[in-house]
Amino acid sequence: MNDSAGLMNVFVVCFAAAFTGNILLTTFLGMCSFLAVSREVKTAMGLGMAVVFVMTCTTVLNWMLYWWVLVPLHIEFYRFILFIIVIAAFVQFVEMVVERYSPPLYYALGIFLPLITVNCAILGTSLFMVIREYRFGETVGYGFGSGLGWMLAIVAMAGMRQKMAVDRIPKGLQGPGITLIAAGLMALGFVGFTGVLQAR
Repeated sequence: MNDSAGLMNVFVVCFAAAFTGNILLTTFLGMCSFLAVSREVKTAMGLGMAVVFVMTCTTVLNWMLYWWVLVPLHIEFYRFILFIIVIAAFVQFVEMVVERYSPPLYYALGIFLPLITVNCAILGTSLFMVIREYRFGETVGYGFGSGLGWMLAIVAMAGMRQKMAVDRIPKGLQGPGITLIAAGLMALGFVGFTGVLQAR
């Protein structure tokens, strides 16, 4: 594969991960923190950026460990344990950095920052990368695109929820009802990109 074709394929994988195959809105992974932290745009943006960083780095590291360590030793069945250890270590690093340089964001995120460790979207990205047998460049694009798609979704939901907080919503739909309806409509919007670019 030549360089231009390789770069184009990375772009296609990245775009598909962020939009047509958005891990949150098409596979519904990472919904817990999505619904809990999407009340304010600033907080959602902070958590979203942390997820982009953790997802990109852990997907790349897990790719290297899987193909360079587990596969040669024929111990691929340890991938779940290894992936979770890598994710937990990176989340701990992000937590320390956020606490040191942005205490207000750290306290706003609360328990949901360390819970990135058990965010199924991050583990799911590493597992999908293995299942689809992505090459290194495609893995970088997929990890970044998946994190970006998750961040776009939670920031968009936070913007809608802030606006809905001052709108007149029917009593029966207030709270989780209108939030889930909005999430469903967002999922339809993201799926509307299907066919623009297709990942393999």
